[in-house]
Amino acid sequence: MSESTNQEIAVSPDSHPGWRKAAKTPSLPEVFSSIVVPANASFWRKMMAFAGPGLMVAVGYMDPGNWATDLAGGAKFGYTLISVILISNFMAILLQHLSLKLGIVTGRDLAQACRDNFSKPVGLFLWVLCEIAIAACDLAEVIGSAIALNLLFKIPLVVGILITAFDVMLILFLQNKGFRILECLVASLIVVIGGCFAYEMAVSHPSLPLIIQNLLPKPEIVTNPEMLYIAIGILGATVMPHNLYLHSSIVQTRAFERNDTGKAMAIRFATIDSTAALLCAFFINAAILILSAAAFHGTQHGNVADIADAYQLLSPVLGVPFASVLFAVALLASGQNSTLTGTLAGQIVMEGFLEIRLRPWMRRLLTRLVAIVPAVIVAVMYGEKGVGQLLILSQVILSLQLSFAVVPLVWFTSEKRKMGKFANPNWLKFLAWIVTVIIVSLNLYLLLQTALSWLK
Repeated sequence: MSESTNQEIAVSPDSHPGWRKAAKTPSLPEVFSSIVVPANASFWRKMMAFAGPGLMVAVGYMDPGNWATDLAGGAKFGYTLISVILISNFMAILLQHLSLKLGIVTGRDLAQACRDNFSKPVGLFLWVLCEIAIAACDLAEVIGSAIALNLLFKIPLVVGILITAFDVMLILFLQNKGFRILECLVASLIVVIGGCFAYEMAVSHPSLPLIIQNLLPKPEIVTNPEMLYIAIGILGATVMPHNLYLHSSIVQTRAFERNDTGKAMAIRFATIDSTAALLCAFFINAAILILSAAAFHGTQHGNVADIADAYQLLSPVLGVPFASVLFAVALLASGQNSTLTGTLAGQIVMEGFLEIRLRPWMRRLLTRLVAIVPAVIVAVMYGEKGVGQLLILSQVILSLQLSFAVVPLVWFTSEKRKMGKFANPNWLKFLAWIVTVIIVSLNLYLLLQTALSWLK
């Protein structure tokens, strides 16, 4: 039941009058509807057919940009901020559900939906912001991978940054082999990351009662200014704007009936896939904080927030030779995984907003150069410390762009003219707008505090 790459999506002005334009080239046309979903199969066979996009999205929630805030939170405040990671994960589950629903119901990814519904100047403005955010995300991946190569093999940061430019060849090779290959590679790297942190948990002997107690938020998170700042950093670095564009597109790689029954089935299984994958991301993010809390909190290393410092200290503090090595292996796997999904997000955004299709190698090279050039300059001029600050800056840029992705997403999925019977019910509208207000407010606060700290 695979579809040809030039097939038009099943959207018409009659069925969805809310869209100004319809029946266009689908999102990621080379893989659109390319993965067969058995029509009369069992629950588990259908679940396996839909499994994959959730893991690709979850990668953005465990990328190197999240590591610094998790390390700082655990080292300074022990297990207290686990609740913040859990809350941010619930927010991510909600937003990714809305994203996949938009793609399945309308046949339009978020970038295409913005182009269809906004004026050209607004669309161009949103596109520029999104491209900046993707470049910032790619910057975090480049720096994270380069730091991991430096820690594991003593490769200079500049050389490590340049090495990351060549992963484009691997990506192009995998794209030609089919979308399932990409999904399997992403899943394999997530297993590597999870395995590394499972080992770290075993050797660090964290306090299980304290972990359970801190799953519920404590008042001191709000009353303690320093704790609040890190908590906001965790929230701000968790939900990635490019993931909302990505998810609305890659769910359309499944070949299901484009009618109400088929869409309801697709939403159900895609939501299960997404939720399960994001819970895996919660485990990994929580594991970084828990490891930092178990190893550094209450010791002379309570101010550890740098990835390289954590690597140097883990084995001596825990007394286990492989602790530092596996930490760096997980970081490298995280950076490479994020590279794969960042590539797709860049393609989706450019094609969705501008209807411009570039050759994959050209698109990837442009995105990579935007990330590599500033990283190389900073690494040469300021070394490891400067690269670490650039990593933090990339997360601030992502926070700035997030609101411009979340607001259109919630608006589109709440519109009955666009979504028909699948429009958000009132309770979901209320919850989604509450989450949106929280995210926008916290990110504005984080940006303000960051700006003030730089002015001092």
